[in-house]
Amino acid sequence: MAEVPTWEGFMVPCLEALEDGSVRSLREMSGLVADVVGLTDEQRSATLNSGQHRYVNRIGWALSQLVRVGALSRPSRGNYQLTEAGRQVLAKFPGGITEKQLDALGEDPNSAIRPYVPTARPNPIEPVIDQTSTLDPTEQIEQGVARLHETVAKDLLDRLLDKEPAFFEQAVVDLLVTMGYGGTGGVAAATQLVNDGGIDGIIDQDVLGLNKVYVQAKRYAVGNSVGRPELQGFVGALIGKADRGVFITTSKFSSGAIEYAEHNTSTRLILIDGDRLTDLMIRFGVGVQVKQTFDVVEVDEDFFQ
Repeated sequence: MAEVPTWEGFMVPCLEALEDGSVRSLREMSGLVADVVGLTDEQRSATLNSGQHRYVNRIGWALSQLVRVGALSRPSRGNYQLTEAGRQVLAKFPGGITEKQLDALGEDPNSAIRPYVPTARPNPIEPVIDQTSTLDPTEQIEQGVARLHETVAKDLLDRLLDKEPAFFEQAVVDLLVTMGYGGTGGVAAATQLVNDGGIDGIIDQDVLGLNKVYVQAKRYAVGNSVGRPELQGFVGALIGKADRGVFITTSKFSSGAIEYAEHNTSTRLILIDGDRLTDLMIRFGVGVQVKQTFDVVEVDEDFFQ
């Protein structure tokens, strides 16, 4: 799929969509600008992690930037109109403009573009985001969080490998319970280390224990994969006990193991490798804690009605 244009790439198309002097809403602008740019259906369907369409988010940032420097005005709530300054930008940069070029216009005394004056802060925070990035601020935050999670995921695997087997077995049981397995009044526990029959954890989904989930947990170092024989042994341990099980490892599953799990008809097997394990631990808050929370705000239009 061709990449959706950056938010800077949407600025001139936003001006072009308003060149007829009309007043348009963000919803109207999203469709018009997408048509001006010629976005494909696939590009229009691309979304951020939040679920918002990527192109709509970037058009929103482009509009905000243009309003900030006076190239667009907001004659009414949520509506935009081209200004004389915007017409000057369109005439001078018909092929596109960057934020840096737009700010440079603001420093030109002959330009109608307003200069950007940052809000003074008593204790300014050093910017940690590359100012030359083509991503909008929301996407930069999402990518930054993703990079932090990658680091935490590696640390989680290292910690799990350093602990004794019993700790790992209890950790995966805790994770499954946090994910919602265990039901109301259910019971979950790691089994004894000796003579556990290849089963490391048992989760009762109900008070009577009629619906059980059996778990096997293997701490394998990176480079060592779980093979088909290990899964066959787990299935053998489930005979007469259950028709479903979860096999969790800190490493990977071999192609033979994955094929066996997919085609085994006697027992439904769910495989969770190291990558998915740490992703679930982060997502459900097992073994991690929230270090810092950031609130992303926007102007409350209703307040200014």
